[in-house]
Amino acid sequence: MDTIRNLVHGAGLGLRRSFLHEIVDDAPDSVDFYEVAPENWINIGGRLGKQFRAMTERFPFVCHGLSLSIGSPDPLDERFVADVKRFMAAHQIKFYSEHLSYCSSEGHLYDLMPIPFTQEAVRHVAGRIKRVQDILEQRIAIENVSYYAAPGQEMTEIDFFNAVVAEADCDVLIDVNNIYVNSVNHGYDAESFLKAMPGQRIAYAHIAGHFVEAEDFLVDTHGAQIIDPVWRLLGKAYELFGVFPTLLERDFNIPSLAELLKEVCAIRTVQKNWEKQHEQRYA
Repeated sequence: MDTIRNLVHGAGLGLRRSFLHEIVDDAPDSVDFYEVAPENWINIGGRLGKQFRAMTERFPFVCHGLSLSIGSPDPLDERFVADVKRFMAAHQIKFYSEHLSYCSSEGHLYDLMPIPFTQEAVRHVAGRIKRVQDILEQRIAIENVSYYAAPGQEMTEIDFFNAVVAEADCDVLIDVNNIYVNSVNHGYDAESFLKAMPGQRIAYAHIAGHFVEAEDFLVDTHGAQIIDPVWRLLGKAYELFGVFPTLLERDFNIPSLAELLKEVCAIRTVQKNWEKQHEQRYA
């Protein structure tokens, strides 16, 4: 079975409707692949639907889900998973990822809530991930998420994350900004967390900006430019695990396409710099 690294490479961009009309006929060379939330596109028709189809016919795409609610106590929404499978097949989208969180409990919560870091939760979540993989007939990637409280915590965040992906036998979507945000909010060393991640499972990465509420409290908004410590952490990830596909997330305060592409190009620069250093080291 192909892995995502055989399907996409380089620097990616989360596709947003606000700039779709700008790129459908004049796509930027700096973007190697795109990512969409299937929930936002499954039922889209008309002009937007045609523009989206024109993009998926020409460029590599991946899916990043928002509402699978993999850690929820509610029954798994298998109808939604089947809808995602049909959507991916219709647009030849080869890969799907989701958050290690939940967003429903007897109704939609409209936010990504933290899963308790417990052995019971490991078994519960891993079983649901396996079921999703069975329905989709492929491995999925699970993303490390930002969180602001850890109710009922019995394990560290990294031990919980690693236990889930090992038991589920799934891939990893590494969110570099989430590691940095959590390291500040919960007082741990970001590089140590990064080093403990299962590098062999990393499919691709997200990088984004955040809001500084206070010196010791950051909010993962995807609504600002990426700061230097997060860029350095991405470089460290490449140093540890090699270069992997990396995507810019920007969900709020979306600037001009030109500004977005500057950060996409910055991802490519970090990737190329590491590759040059790696070549020189082993020349």
